[in-house]
Parts: sequence; C-alpha cells; structure tokens
Amino acid sequence: MCRNIKILFNFDPPATDEEIYASSLQFVRKLSGFTKPSKVNEAVFEQAVADVSQIARRLIDSLVTQASPRNREIEATKARARAAKRFG
Repeated sequence: MCRNIKILFNFDPPATDEEIYASSLQFVRKLSGFTKPSKVNEAVFEQAVADVSQIARRLIDSLVTQASPRNREIEATKARARAAKRFG
C-alpha cells in the first residue's frame, strides 16, 4: 500500500472530496506505475481517478462504526511523533 494514502474514514470533520481525490490519484498512480501519464493514456488515467474517487466516497459514506470519530489534530500529532522516532 502506498504510504501517501491516508485513512479517511471516521474523522471529525469527515473527509473532503479533495482528500478522497488525492488518495484516489495516489492509488491509480500506484496501480498504473505512472506519476503523470502520457497524452495517449491521460483520458483513461483521469477516468480511473474519477471512478475510484466516486467508489471511495460511496464506501466512506456507507461504512458504520461504533467508535468515536478521530480528531485530525490528535492523529497529526501522533503521526509527527512516529516520524520523529523513525527518522530522528
């Protein structure tokens, strides 16, 4: 799994369309092996990103949990602490 794809479910406030698009773009880049597709593949690449974004939004909106929503600030602080421990 690409490390740039972040967990988007169960946050307060909920994931934005921009966050879902960014994760979808990373996913399609990983699958295709292209960072930026050639002109001949550009339309198919963009359609794949749009399709994945739409399905990801439907998934996130449909998931159910009894856990309380995660706080973005707390999760960001935890991530910075993990990075500091890992990279010094």
